[in-house]
Amino acid sequence: MCFPGQTGGGGLVHVQTSSCEDGQVATLQFSEARDCVLREVRARRILSSPERVALQDCAGRVLAEAIEADRDYPPLARSVRDGFAVRAADFPGKVRLIGEVRAGDRFQGSVKVGEAVEIMTGAPVPDGADAIIMVEHVTRDGDVITTDRPVNGGDFINPQGCESPQGSVVLRAGMRLDYAGIAMLATVGRAGALVYPKPRVAILATGDEIVEVSDLPLEHQVRNSNSASIAAQVLRAEGIAEILPVARDTYEATRKSIETGLRADLLLLSGGVSAGKYDIVEKVLAEFDAEFYFDRVLIQPGQPLVFGRAAGKFFFGLPGNPASTMITFELFARAAVELLGGASDAPLHLLQARLTREFRHRPGLTRFLPALLSQDGAGLTPTGWQGSGDVGAMARANAFLVAEPDRESWAAGDLMRVLAK
Repeated sequence: MCFPGQTGGGGLVHVQTSSCEDGQVATLQFSEARDCVLREVRARRILSSPERVALQDCAGRVLAEAIEADRDYPPLARSVRDGFAVRAADFPGKVRLIGEVRAGDRFQGSVKVGEAVEIMTGAPVPDGADAIIMVEHVTRDGDVITTDRPVNGGDFINPQGCESPQGSVVLRAGMRLDYAGIAMLATVGRAGALVYPKPRVAILATGDEIVEVSDLPLEHQVRNSNSASIAAQVLRAEGIAEILPVARDTYEATRKSIETGLRADLLLLSGGVSAGKYDIVEKVLAEFDAEFYFDRVLIQPGQPLVFGRAAGKFFFGLPGNPASTMITFELFARAAVELLGGASDAPLHLLQARLTREFRHRPGLTRFLPALLSQDGAGLTPTGWQGSGDVGAMARANAFLVAEPDRESWAAGDLMRVLAK
């Protein structure tokens, strides 16, 4: 494969190449490119040795061990309603109350023919009872309850072990621990867990036009917003962001920076991956025996996206325009960060909402454009933007509408896919 516009023989640089399918680097459709990233990272990732952390530090981490139930859950059959523990065979009919049981207690005794025990939600079902009648389904007169409803065995009872039998896997290795996972760890008595370390992600912006955030840029310069936004996205993906100094547009500076970046678990480059005269990133990567899986994706923003592997580490060449950088991270690099952190999967959560007004685009590209998703998640409003350098439009949006490449128009009220920010 040859990359045009570089210095060298005939203006081309020859590098080692491969693809996910046929040995040729190609321009890919969105779904093809994402599948390529998932497949390659899963197949070639080298995970760091797991570490044991305390329960309060487990949130967001990926489990490196399977967690088993230490006993049956629930440990006893329990009621799922406030009502009365009864024998189903006694109904329809009339029975006498012989006591009550609350959550946290056990009824001392058993329910016999013609008897019932008042019971609260979560309380253990007394011996002899095989059903629960809801309190609103009976007539009560002193210690006698009556109903003309039929009652079936097992009504409103969670049997012992129905949630998680003892020894069953309640959390699998490769799961990212959310608040429910933390609750499960606590439930089974785990004060800590074995998890994978967060991956280290090197962030390298390239270009002579970039100045520091605190600097006052000249008219032809821009502040380094890309490194800041990528770092925020890396942190949200549970990675460790390592921002490197900006690499200037010289071979020596770029090579030194890339060499440093390839010591991390993943290298994210911003800018320098298109076919411009001074875009030397791919030439430098070639010296590290880089494999390029693809170098363009049919999306907007973010077409000139590079994904590959060099010196045993994966890298992305993200486009330099801020909107392109943000979008391509969310669609592709985020998945790599999550997988390198030990996750077994890295789903892209695309929802559907109804357009509040007509939308049209030119078919051929999958477009991810700024939009506003209503508070209830039902309505989607395109916000408009001035191109991939429009940071303001990105900041105002709370979602991205997804325009399919084979469709030209959507009417108000049509369902459209949406990626939430």
